[in-house]
Amino acid sequence: MRIPFIAGNWKMFKTKMEALEFADEFKKLYGDTDVKTAICAPFTALETLVEAFRDTNIGVGAQNVHFEEEGAFTGEISVSMLKEIGVDYCIVGHSERREYFGETDETVNLKLKKLLRDSDIIPILCVGENLAQREAGKEQDIVINQLTADFAGLTHEEAAKVVIAYEPIWAIGTGKTATPEQAEEMCALIRNTVEKLYDEDTCDKVIIQYGGSVKPENATEIMNMDEIDGALVGGASLIPSKFIEIINF
Repeated sequence: MRIPFIAGNWKMFKTKMEALEFADEFKKLYGDTDVKTAICAPFTALETLVEAFRDTNIGVGAQNVHFEEEGAFTGEISVSMLKEIGVDYCIVGHSERREYFGETDETVNLKLKKLLRDSDIIPILCVGENLAQREAGKEQDIVINQLTADFAGLTHEEAAKVVIAYEPIWAIGTGKTATPEQAEEMCALIRNTVEKLYDEDTCDKVIIQYGGSVKPENATEIMNMDEIDGALVGGASLIPSKFIEIINF
């Protein structure tokens, strides 16, 4: 039985003080729930959030990591650095990292292997097509190719631990949202692809999130889809009252 998992992606928002203010308010709203919850924050706020959420079930995630243990990689953060401060999750291969910072399926694959083999940090792997690719009818090929390359060399046990977030790039921060049917179709494709790459047992264990302008108004409809196990939430996760509404879908 897969447990629903809703994670917030703060992107480049919130200072340490703003993160602490969020945590204080969010903890007052956060009650008993069967939904796994996490906040993926900028590096500077991670340790603050880990400490703030220490006695709760709220997880903390990074938004990126390097695949090398250490070295001359100015501006990068290693898995060991994330382990040291107690991070639970790490986003890998977000479309903004792919588009703006040259992330490739090859580097995504290396990061997945590093996280899975050298830590207990759970990767949240992002896949998805842009508007031109969807309008050309290539969205399924794009996602299948991403998954095939990103999972290359992972064992069944490793693959089962990866959270996959389907994020249609055309719906990220645009106010547009894939219809629940579109999201369900692509999440079903993702599960089917994992089954073909591995087996039914592995694909049954993988948590698949939808991400792309998720907000309180559409969360229930999205989360009620059979193949959607959670959400990766952008802007709405910056506001405690909105994020808690999504969690309590």
